[in-house]
Amino acid sequence: MKVFFIILSLLICSIILTFFIGCFYSYNYPMKYKEEIMTYSKEFNIDGAIIASVANVESNFREEVESNKGAIGVMQLLPSTAEWIANKLDEDYDVENLKKADYNLKLGSYFLSYLINYFDDMELGICAYNAGQGNVRAWLKDKHYSKDGKKLDFIPFNETKNYLNKVLKSYNYYKNRYN
Repeated sequence: MKVFFIILSLLICSIILTFFIGCFYSYNYPMKYKEEIMTYSKEFNIDGAIIASVANVESNFREEVESNKGAIGVMQLLPSTAEWIANKLDEDYDVENLKKADYNLKLGSYFLSYLINYFDDMELGICAYNAGQGNVRAWLKDKHYSKDGKKLDFIPFNETKNYLNKVLKSYNYYKNRYN
């Protein structure tokens, strides 16, 4: 009888633990805009999990959010960058559209794909999404940050280093959900 209660207690504990773990992941890694993400993943030849990871870290998938630096929407695009992307895609540009998830995800997905392809490296593309393409190019030329000019050995901006770690952590979760 004692063994039965121990097994029952363990079973109940594991069910409760599974529930709380599920809540943790649902809260920290929401699955929003999956259809749009998969569409732009195919259109721009980029892993949907990376798009979802950046959207999660940038805004937690919130459409209306605006940063103190003026970045807007799900993918947190600066209006000047978004206008450049819209012109590249031959899309109409209106800053108000950046608050619409579909439009923002399209522009952000293209830009992320562009950066990853430009640097031919996912991590460098992610760093450039946060710190800017010019900064990453400069870091790659500086022997303090890159020994070979192709990979970063040290990221001088703590914000970008933390950003990269958050996106990669998120990517490890999402990569099994965006196949």
